[in-house]
Amino acid sequence: MRLQTRKHHQLWIGVALIFYSFVAIGIAEGGLGVLLPSILQTYNLTPGTVTLLFISQVTGYAIAATTTSLLTHRFGLAKTMLLGAIMLTSALSLYASTTHWTVMIATGSLLGFGIGLIDAGGNTFIASDQRNANLMGLLHAFYGVGALSGPALATTLLTFGMEWRQIYAVIATIVSLSIAGLLWAVLHRYTPLQQKFTGENSGRSNLAAAAKNPIIIISAILLALYVGTEAGIGNWAYTVQHVSRGISTQISGYSVAGYWVGLTIGRLSFGQLVNRLGANRTITYSLVLLIVGLFVWWQIPSAWLILPVLGFALATIFPAVMWLTPQRVDRAMVPASIGILASMGSVGAAIIPTGIGWIADRAGIGVIPGLILPLAIVMFGLHRWLVNHARSHA
Repeated sequence: MRLQTRKHHQLWIGVALIFYSFVAIGIAEGGLGVLLPSILQTYNLTPGTVTLLFISQVTGYAIAATTTSLLTHRFGLAKTMLLGAIMLTSALSLYASTTHWTVMIATGSLLGFGIGLIDAGGNTFIASDQRNANLMGLLHAFYGVGALSGPALATTLLTFGMEWRQIYAVIATIVSLSIAGLLWAVLHRYTPLQQKFTGENSGRSNLAAAAKNPIIIISAILLALYVGTEAGIGNWAYTVQHVSRGISTQISGYSVAGYWVGLTIGRLSFGQLVNRLGANRTITYSLVLLIVGLFVWWQIPSAWLILPVLGFALATIFPAVMWLTPQRVDRAMVPASIGILASMGSVGAAIIPTGIGWIADRAGIGVIPGLILPLAIVMFGLHRWLVNHARSHA
């Protein structure tokens, strides 16, 4: 009994470390939307040219997609996530210190790789235990806590007169705390963060099998669209509200924070929703609410209060797809599959906001809500395919 209790306590140390790491990446990603207009002004950029910052992250995400399962198979989760935390902190520190736009662009790859390693590793660890859906919801709720804290922190510091580079220095300091925790796990050979990634096949063969699986391919496209939608709203909502629609700095900034509040509340409710409705129906209802909410945001410019609703609608989709993955593929492929899904989601986070920026540069910032609506409709179609495919192979 004592041994079981000890193991339980040891497991929760790992869960806490991963939860804080997700807070860290949430702050790093969530703060960008509020700081974007300041970056535009500093470097005399347009909505189209600033998207080079998003594009640069794609390289890092793509590398993470192909190497996460290999790194965890060889070195274990703790070392892989520690590497990710070091890369992310280094990238944010460079954002805070450089005065050259080209350096910021190049640094985006480092940031993307770091986030990709943390994201994939954390999702794999939590999804490995199918007994507790609440943990998966809590994991992404902690990301939501970071993502809502990012714009709230950035808005507050801007209001007090800090400039965006100084704000990135603050964010880098917050993120660096995850390095200390993960370094402890590595130095103390913390068992729960090592044992999840042993398998009969090599990491390379599992990765190849996962990359050819139709369910993983469609799920990856779905999550790329999902994360791109989430990031697109998070990155551009402040600019839409403040620059295009003339809403004040405070209301625009805190309405974006409200978007992340809605996301966090939805993810805290994930376990209850899945237990009551099932994961597939939870995704279906969430996508319907998202489509309706995006239509309202597009058609009613003054309806900034719809942003928390959009956050709530998006909240359960990512954790639900991750939660379903171990049920849809062979156990040996789970780490590689989740690595692909998480990293491809991050690729979507770079590509979709970039595409939105290019179009908005030509058609005007006000078109952004209308550009996001079709993405939600396509997600609904992909989700229905996954449900029907799983049903036909049951």
